[in-house]
Amino acid sequence: MAESTAVPTPNLTPLAANDPRAAGPYRLLGRLGQGGQGVVYLGLDGGDRQVAVKMLSLDLDQDPSAKNRFAKEIAAARRVAAFCTAQVLHADLDADQPYVASEFIAGPTLHRQVRDHGPITGNALYRLAVGTATALAAIHQAGIVHCDLKPDNVILGADGPRVIDFGIARALGTHTLSGNVMGTVPYMAPERFHNADVGPRCDVFGWAATIAFAASGRGPFGHDSPATVMARVLHEPPELANLSGPLLDLVEQALAKDQYARPTSEQLLLRLLGRAGSTAPTVTDVPLGTALQEGSAAATTVVPAAPASPSIAVTRQQVTSPQAPTTAAVPVASPTRVAVAPAGAFRRFARQVGDPIGIAVAIVLGALGFAAVYLASTDPARSVKTGAIAFGAVYLVRLALAVVLDRGTQRE
Repeated sequence: MAESTAVPTPNLTPLAANDPRAAGPYRLLGRLGQGGQGVVYLGLDGGDRQVAVKMLSLDLDQDPSAKNRFAKEIAAARRVAAFCTAQVLHADLDADQPYVASEFIAGPTLHRQVRDHGPITGNALYRLAVGTATALAAIHQAGIVHCDLKPDNVILGADGPRVIDFGIARALGTHTLSGNVMGTVPYMAPERFHNADVGPRCDVFGWAATIAFAASGRGPFGHDSPATVMARVLHEPPELANLSGPLLDLVEQALAKDQYARPTSEQLLLRLLGRAGSTAPTVTDVPLGTALQEGSAAATTVVPAAPASPSIAVTRQQVTSPQAPTTAAVPVASPTRVAVAPAGAFRRFARQVGDPIGIAVAIVLGALGFAAVYLASTDPARSVKTGAIAFGAVYLVRLALAVVLDRGTQRE
């Protein structure tokens, strides 16, 4: 839905001297943000409708196959049903700087909302889960894999949560322009790190990590160095503070290391709507179109607290009838206290003992100790002993400090 140009846009920064003033038919008004894929501008089309214009930081003319792949992905993205997503309106891959124009959604990102106002709780959290699952199901129905679902790619609009940037991540392929695996590590599924058999269920993992962040203000695998977070994603269970009941069970299953143990996005949505049991059957008598309508309605409903209800109940009549307002009963009680649970001492120790950065530092200093003694005495045995002592001392001191600092980080 187009936004009025009279509506003020927060966090809009003026155009710099080197910023373009137009992109095709769109007049650019200011910067909305910048990421690894390019700069996002607020623009106006010929009818003064506000749009989000992403100017892509790549030269597609140097890679015809990539350009062809991008065109196909963007064409598919434009076919995504408009359920809880920001629609892709136009793309020009032949421009001097390629760009993609999407529906502009006024509102903060989920990341900014949680950062500025704290975790999301109760019915609002459940509506967020339903809305983002609805968007995923619509995106996957069109044959698109988002590949970068995270709190920064969820906009909290006036009419509910919207998922943005679908199609763009996949269109850029499985690598960034710098050649690294693309994505935000705390929200990437294990199979993404192997770059093998990447499919829609990696988005389900990203959905679960995003909901965990919304509930606690912290990703389920932390926000430390990429190598440390990657090791946790691959080998450790998630930390899921402030989640409980059916939503906790669903998030845990969606974060399974084995992608085939995760539900699909359609199963995810049906279970959130109370349309399927905890076994997440692959066959259901609920058409996907009906589920998408129900999910879109439930994502914007103001729901009364009903902790005793076993499921959301949204009928087709409530979705289609203008006389009957949509209501839903949510199986999540509003918590009276929101806090990030700190990791225990044993887990902090286990987390740091195999940290590759600490081991590398100890090895380097141990080698320097070996070299210094060898050059001074030319005694190999003494040099090896000194190097081992240096390695052990540095490693143990670093380990003790890291565990203490890790505890302090958990308390913040």
